[in-house]
Amino acid sequence: MAKSKTLFTCQNCGSNYPKWVGRCENCGEWNTLVEQVVTSTGSSAVARATRGGKVLAPQSMKSISAKEVVSRMQTGIADLDTVLGGGILSAGVMLLAGQPGIGKSTLLLQIAAHIAESSAVLYVSGEESASQVKLRATRLGAEAGDDLQFVASTSADDISATIRSGKYKLVIIDSIQTLSLDEITSAPGTVSQITNSANVIIRAAKESGAAVILVGHVTKEGSIAGPKVLEHLVDVVLQFEGDRYGGFKVVRAIKNRYGSTAEAVIFEMGESGLKMVANPSAALLAERQNADGSVVLATLEGNRPILVEIQALVNSTHFGYPKRTASGFDLNRLNLLIAVLEKRTKLNLSDKDIYINVVGGLKLADPAADLAVAMAIASAAAGRRLDDGLVVFGEIGLGGEIRSAQLADKRISEAKKLGFTQAVAPASSSAKKDSFIKGVRDLRHALIDYLKPGDK
Repeated sequence: MAKSKTLFTCQNCGSNYPKWVGRCENCGEWNTLVEQVVTSTGSSAVARATRGGKVLAPQSMKSISAKEVVSRMQTGIADLDTVLGGGILSAGVMLLAGQPGIGKSTLLLQIAAHIAESSAVLYVSGEESASQVKLRATRLGAEAGDDLQFVASTSADDISATIRSGKYKLVIIDSIQTLSLDEITSAPGTVSQITNSANVIIRAAKESGAAVILVGHVTKEGSIAGPKVLEHLVDVVLQFEGDRYGGFKVVRAIKNRYGSTAEAVIFEMGESGLKMVANPSAALLAERQNADGSVVLATLEGNRPILVEIQALVNSTHFGYPKRTASGFDLNRLNLLIAVLEKRTKLNLSDKDIYINVVGGLKLADPAADLAVAMAIASAAAGRRLDDGLVVFGEIGLGGEIRSAQLADKRISEAKKLGFTQAVAPASSSAKKDSFIKGVRDLRHALIDYLKPGDK
């Protein structure tokens, strides 16, 4: 006879506890434990495994044929195909994660409409009704043809059976957090439901040869909601980032078994859906006004060079403890750069509120943004501006030294295209005797040489 017992499972890491506790001892998160009823058949899984199973029949690696070239589906977005390693791979499972309202469903419906021109596509929604999806499809012009089909379901059992039918080349599931298996008693969105539902869907995709795209939610910290094992199970993990209310949006691969993770695609939301931005640098700098605290950074999105404006505002604090705020830049990194500025350049910022903004809604993870941020802060604090034709990049060490930046040639080439005349860059970047590059070795000399007197 089956036995049942109650366990409390952490929704962040999947750890189990015999009773409820406020804080998970494994991951340290608070209030993440959910009660679940576990049914046991009376014998352990290990004991059952020793009595079953069969001898596997392996084949030589040489005899396996790779059909990667002929089995990829084009999304209709050239840069997104590059991010994916050439397109969507048949029998591959992809996870697309992003904050609510950023455009995940819009992007996937655009992809579905393009692929449906030549292959059968199924769009499964567990969050929206047929009429709601129809309205979006009409706005995007993605409703023509019978090969793009829709179904509303939250049953992982039914969806996996549909995938196994072999009728569809691509199946989009929006979202994985809404699915549930009949055999599991816990609510949808719990660790056990997400993990087991994903396993069932992935197995069906591998057996049928259909490509599957799973939509995933994110937490308030920006990480993918649900157990970490979900990212390990899928073949590709795409992160959708940006400002949900406007600005540019970036899709980058943080895991890709079939391609590079060094690529990114930049979108802009319009009335007819997401459009790829051909020249983001020019768009980001179109409304720039050169004032103190404004610095142009030559950064990278994947392997793509982009010029973006860094803005800094420095005010005297009215409280006992100065405020530091960063939009699009890591706050911990900002505090580190402020400490280096105070220590290595003798700039007094202890009584100053400091605000940093990356124009366009982009989020910078590039270490070479350090020099631009530091110069923007110093510029705002001193009331001095940089020359109009100056672009900046370089990583700052704790000793105030300027370290080399990745793909410096691409950054410089992009700056030249947009009419900039000089680049303040690590001294190692000027080895080729290019007069365009003004090499600097430490932060102090960079500030002394390139901050110009101006009106406060």
